[in-house]
Amino acid sequence: MSKYSSNSRALWTLVGALLFISAAQPTASGLEFPMTTTISLPASANLTTSISLKNSVDLSEGAALYTQLDKRAKLVASQMALAAVVSRQVEMARSSSGAKRVAKSIMLIEYAWGADQFLCLNRLWTKESHWNYRARNRVSGAHGIPQSLPASRMDDVATDWRTNPVTQIRWGLRYIEARYDIPCRAWAKFKRSNYY
Repeated sequence: MSKYSSNSRALWTLVGALLFISAAQPTASGLEFPMTTTISLPASANLTTSISLKNSVDLSEGAALYTQLDKRAKLVASQMALAAVVSRQVEMARSSSGAKRVAKSIMLIEYAWGADQFLCLNRLWTKESHWNYRARNRVSGAHGIPQSLPASRMDDVATDWRTNPVTQIRWGLRYIEARYDIPCRAWAKFKRSNYY
């Protein structure tokens, strides 16, 4: 076994441990770890490439880990940055105010829907779930922020829909676009029928 593959494993073990610890939430009884969340990277991401490190890794605060990667490494720092952004977005969306910010951003960037459409979406998902990604209707089994029924329909976006509010938001926006074109039409349907 080459020294590069053992260094690569050590780096990925370290990165995984740091991501796991950074996800911990302080509580009165210590640290609470959230359920697993899947992070999807673009298909071009080659994260299995061997990485060689210089003699030692400086883990002190403010140290630039990427500057310690050997020039032969094919790992692109921007892909690691993308994973960090996605992770932060998921954590932000775990609160109702954060979920609203994430949804508004996705609506603007990916659907070109404006503030008027967000007002309708906000009313709709406030009625449905109060923007709570853990919301579950005990009678129907509808789940999540958009109250998908059946909940497993969100597998179309990602299999982590039980614990990932961004997956739920993306599925909900996709559903609204496919069925109603815009959130205000979905909201109008909800006002008439008490579902959308």
